[in-house]
Parts: sequence; C-alpha cells; structure tokens
Amino acid sequence: MSINDTATSALAAFRRRPNIREEIIETLRGAVISGELRPRMIYSAPALAEQFNVSATPVREAMIDLAMEGLVEAVRNKGFRVTEPSEEELDHLTELRMLIEVPTVRRIAESGVDPERIAELRPLAEDIENAAAAHDLITHVTIDMEFHTKLLSLAGNPQLVETVRSLRARSRIYGLKSLADRGQLVASSHEHTELLDLIDRHDAEGAEQLMRRHIGHVRGIWADKPSDPTDPVRAADQ
Repeated sequence: MSINDTATSALAAFRRRPNIREEIIETLRGAVISGELRPRMIYSAPALAEQFNVSATPVREAMIDLAMEGLVEAVRNKGFRVTEPSEEELDHLTELRMLIEVPTVRRIAESGVDPERIAELRPLAEDIENAAAAHDLITHVTIDMEFHTKLLSLAGNPQLVETVRSLRARSRIYGLKSLADRGQLVASSHEHTELLDLIDRHDAEGAEQLMRRHIGHVRGIWADKPSDPTDPVRAADQ
C-alpha cells in the first residue's frame, strides 16, 4: 500500500495538555478506533507530527505504544500501518465485552451508587453528545472510552476496567461518520445519559438491556468496514 499522509485533517481535534505525549496517544488511538486513520494505510511520524505541530519524536513514541496495543504495526523505513481486525476478531471482542460489561453494569445498578458519582459522569455523557453533533469523531470516541471506564470503575475492580479498556481499543467503529452524516449519532450517543438515569433509579434490568444494546450497536451498526482506500473510484472521490 502507498503512504497516505493526506487523510489526517481530523487530527485537528488535538488539544494541548500538560502531558503532550499522552494527549497524542489518546488522539491517535481515537483516530484509529473511529476509522479516521484508515486501515491498511501507512502513516509517517513526521507527517502526523505536522498535524499536531510538534516534533516527530513524541508521535513516533505514541505510535510505538499503539503498536504494542495492536492498533498499528511498524513498516520499516516508511512509518506505521493501521491494522484491521477480521470479522471473527471483532465478533470475539464483542462477545468478551458482552460477558464483562453487561453484568458489571447490572451489578452497579443493583448495589447502588452515590448520586455524586453519577453526577460526575453526566458532563462526560453530555460531551459525547456534543462531539457527535459537531461530527468530531475522535473526541467522541476518546470521551466515550473515558465515560465507560469510569463507569465500570464504580464496580471497584481495576483489573476489569483495564481489560475492558484494552478490548475497546482493539475494536473498530468505522460507521461513525455515516451515522453522523445521517443525523443518527446524537440519538445513539444519548444512550449514555439514559444509562446513568437507569443506574440512578437502581433499574438493574433496564441498565442491563441498554448496555447490551449499546455494545450491539458497535458491532452491528458501527463496525461496517470502509471500502478499500486504494480503490481508484474511492480515491477519486477523496
């Protein structure tokens, strides 16, 4: 595959924080998960660094970290290629998430949560909807990850949270852009607020059903693979 450094304008979502390296990792991870960085394409660290307006070193270090997570792979003397899970791998990741996240959310709702802890999550749920409305897919995915890991942390099992974080990072939700273009992403994103409402009411059954449906969206609707970026017809449309 040829090197493609032109399809990275979405990285403008990058916002400087005190820890630049961590911000770059989060942004690039979100770009891979959302499909903004395309599968099978090769991206060079210097070209990505230009998008962040930083040197190539922290970007290269971030990409090495993402390679350890299985999101990209190094291509000698060229850069990094975005990896693409197979249909079977996506099914396996979804199955694992169902087995872990659904009963955990039910248990959280059953045991009850301090209302202040729920209140702390509501701004994140709102930010997910705002990002969806703005078609900012990288921010949407990044905050979504933060929301769900913080929610699951209420169960008091940090190992469970890290496992789910890994499973989510290895998933792909390529169909986000088409959902946003059709005006459906905001409605889907509102499920985060609905989930908090159910937990706040100790509605364990409702929370379980919503969480199961929410994960199903990722695999059933959002995981549509993009067409081959090297296809001449597609390339002419870019």
